[in-house]
Amino acid sequence: MRLGVAMPVALAAITGAVVAWVSHLAGLSSHAFGWGLVGALLVLGWRPRLGFWLLVGVWVMVGIQREWSNQLPAGLSGEDIVVEATVLTAQPVGDATRLLLALDQCTGPAQRPDCKALAKVRVTAYGNDPFKPGEQWRMTLRLRPPSGFANPGSFNYEQWLWREGIHATGYVRQSPAPERLAAASLSLRQLGLAFLERQALGEDAKRWLAALTLGDSEQLTSDDWALLNATGTTHLVVISGLHVGLVASFVLAFATLVARVTTPTDWRMRTWPWWLAALACVGYAFLAGMAPPAMRAMVMTLIGLWVLSGRHAPGPWQAWWLALALVLIVDPLALWRPGMWLSFIAVAWLITIWKGRRRPQGVKGWGWALIRSQLLLAPLMAAAVLLAFGRVAPLAPLVNLVAVPWVSFIMVPTALLGWLLAPLPLVGLVGQAVWWIFEMAHGVFHYLLTFSVELWPLWEPDRSLATPLAVALLLLSLCWGLPTGQPGLRFVSTALVAMLPWWTLPTSSVQAAVRVSVHDVGQGQLIELRSDHYRLLYDTGPRFRSGFMPLDTLWSPGQHFDQVMVSHSDIDHAGGIGTLVANHQVDEWLAPVGEVLPIASTACQRGQAWQRDGVDYRVLWPPAGANTLTANDRSCVLEVSVGDQRLLITGDVSAEIERRLLTDIQLPVSVLVAGHHGSGSSSGVQFVRHSAPAHVIFSAGRGNPFQHPVDDVVRRFHRQGSCLWSTAHDGALRFWLANHDSVQVETMRQRLGPRNQC
Repeated sequence: MRLGVAMPVALAAITGAVVAWVSHLAGLSSHAFGWGLVGALLVLGWRPRLGFWLLVGVWVMVGIQREWSNQLPAGLSGEDIVVEATVLTAQPVGDATRLLLALDQCTGPAQRPDCKALAKVRVTAYGNDPFKPGEQWRMTLRLRPPSGFANPGSFNYEQWLWREGIHATGYVRQSPAPERLAAASLSLRQLGLAFLERQALGEDAKRWLAALTLGDSEQLTSDDWALLNATGTTHLVVISGLHVGLVASFVLAFATLVARVTTPTDWRMRTWPWWLAALACVGYAFLAGMAPPAMRAMVMTLIGLWVLSGRHAPGPWQAWWLALALVLIVDPLALWRPGMWLSFIAVAWLITIWKGRRRPQGVKGWGWALIRSQLLLAPLMAAAVLLAFGRVAPLAPLVNLVAVPWVSFIMVPTALLGWLLAPLPLVGLVGQAVWWIFEMAHGVFHYLLTFSVELWPLWEPDRSLATPLAVALLLLSLCWGLPTGQPGLRFVSTALVAMLPWWTLPTSSVQAAVRVSVHDVGQGQLIELRSDHYRLLYDTGPRFRSGFMPLDTLWSPGQHFDQVMVSHSDIDHAGGIGTLVANHQVDEWLAPVGEVLPIASTACQRGQAWQRDGVDYRVLWPPAGANTLTANDRSCVLEVSVGDQRLLITGDVSAEIERRLLTDIQLPVSVLVAGHHGSGSSSGVQFVRHSAPAHVIFSAGRGNPFQHPVDDVVRRFHRQGSCLWSTAHDGALRFWLANHDSVQVETMRQRLGPRNQC
């Protein structure tokens, strides 16, 4: 069988991307291009015909390497730089505005690395400046290299920044004040958003119109995204192959009808309807901003039109490989976009299940084809999402069975038709009426999603169950989709997935044990302790100035916590209370007497003790009753014991309070979460020598302005032989506390260079 051209090109692009990634992980990024060039010359001397494939691979490799080289140099982190920039997006966030900027000029401080390579940054602007997309501003920024929290099963913000080509994050300095240099240039998309804002529609309808038709998904709120994620319908909102394909299909159908009327004898030979559909496809992708999903959808739709036209067209699989190759050549970072792989997996499976079958006929035939495709596609996509994101929407197959045709044949057509009619002076009222139908349809769509979430919410299975469940879903899809599927295998695979409700039943531990997770929440603290039938949070993480709470990113809504102990009311420890109250269930709150918190709480005081699942919990501080201690010094100090293994969490108490606790601490201490994030005011010499913990964890933010943990504290623990861990460098840290089992700390962030050998 001939491979053709498309598959080797796609494989060459993938190879170039993999070489770039491996060289980066190995710390050879600066030498990768040189070695790649030497390798290319050697291969060309051996097989000159491979020159084109090598060119493709090198192109992709260089594109990826350029993204790493354009990131903010470490020497400019935390420094003021003056830029002239164009505003790409401006999104209100609380009392601030989140800006995506394209830098035109950049000037950093003297004797510092050059910042001219920076192309795109994401910053937060505080104040009342009315930023609008398309405007050009001069402003002073304080930036840091792209970074994010590293927590189990959560969104990888750092990788998202990288694959979106964002080279730094930070904030706008209010002094000197930002200066507008030029107003926004004329933009069809911005004119559309401004026109939409003037319409007599509800705010929900305006947001969804902007997202569905103009690709402005930032208009959607966090609640909108949570609802879409929980129902597996995110693909219906972003500008994807569904929307671009519908636009091309509508234009093709209309143009074909015109051709049939004007040239009834040879209308099948006319090519201009296909070219018009392709032009509409490209135009709509540009109108949507040519974001990666829109660009990917445009490429796939154009090749799909070519295949369907039958004019010197490649076969379905050659077209699939060609689309993959073109997407990777245009956007080398697409290899790390989950949406790209989900799209191509879906198309590949549709090719597989329809290859060799006759084209459906009539409404009944197409209706059954849609149902069959959706039912066979749903388990495969659920398996892919489960492996990629660690979650699954149990009702997604049934929801999509209704939502896909509802969005495809009612919401998107009425939205697009409204855009065609509403701006016209004579038929504008008709266009507004069409948009009113869209608003009603959106209400039905929203009710469907809300009802399904209430019936069966998003499920995040234990990590040990994720892979077996994904395999079962994959087996179900293959057994029913492949033409050679055996009835016995179909029954077995269906039975495995039908037992899904029983997969969630907790398994009992062989011995008393508690899993401890010190989450990566920046400059703050949030510790989760979980056993078979008990779940405790110690602190809730910070709340940033913009109002963002890292706790928002850790779990889906609807979690249950038996107790939440808030060590004290400082915002880096109590900042996530709002999210817990709004989105989760907490049976009991514990906090020191005298702390002002937005919830009613039970006093956390010395002498309290309880046991759950064979694990002992004991509060060592503060003393009972009112006191005159500072907020830090009345922090709750919690000791957790399982046999001869012990965890000690001291909050923000100072060295003076630590000395008072020396006689109360049971030894040995297996793990200590260091006081006050590793500040010099805690972890005094006497306390460190007496406790002599085997492992010490610093819960601190990367590049924090306080330099936590400070050098003196680090040296004290080093002298005691403690193994040192930090959420700033290691991400979230997990370990089991179990009797007679030594503590093994698991890190969530893979660091380059020497590993901690503890």
